[in-house]
Amino acid sequence: MRILLVEDDGLIGEAVGQALKDEAYALDWVRDGEQALGAIQIQEYGLILLDLGLPRRDGFAVLQHLRQTKQLVPVIIITARDSVEERIKGLDFGADDYLVKPFAINELLARMRAIIRRHQGNANPVLSNGVICLDPATREAQREAEERIQLSAREYALLHALMLRPGSILSRSELEERIYGWNEEVESNVVEFLIHSLRRKLGKDAIKNIRGLGWMVSKAV
Repeated sequence: MRILLVEDDGLIGEAVGQALKDEAYALDWVRDGEQALGAIQIQEYGLILLDLGLPRRDGFAVLQHLRQTKQLVPVIIITARDSVEERIKGLDFGADDYLVKPFAINELLARMRAIIRRHQGNANPVLSNGVICLDPATREAQREAEERIQLSAREYALLHALMLRPGSILSRSELEERIYGWNEEVESNVVEFLIHSLRRKLGKDAIKNIRGLGWMVSKAV
């Protein structure tokens, strides 16, 4: 899943960015509100992490623009502003959550998983299409009654993208967008390599190839 981090503090941005990459998220990081609005216009994101005290345009203005233009992307505010009034304002402006700095990275990741589930209309923390189960908290996959299998970061990122939309075909470029951030070089044939690896672990029919279009996992009947 592709995440937009809007944070002008270099140390915090580096720390959060590395943690998200370690958890198999594709990350784009911008440092002011105008850059954030520009990124949102050209890229689709699964979630936005938004600081409030930003140069050029503050976080409240970015959030207000998103909601006024009917963009439903989930937003978590991450800020040092800890007053009750600021929290109420952020939530009333349309944020899905509000996290005060300093925060534990594990708490941020857990809140992200919860909001992504809610946004996808799935209260269950484990994704399933009736054949494969995928646990975002542990990056483990399981086929029916078989043993749970630990996935690599990129195996998880690709399978997670497919499991969020069972029955939908994702093209090579759509899958690459969910694996790589802006500044990462896309490796040749990485999608085919990861799908081959996942099929070896979960069965040849775990991921279906729709010739000329892309790949999908079956939707539960």
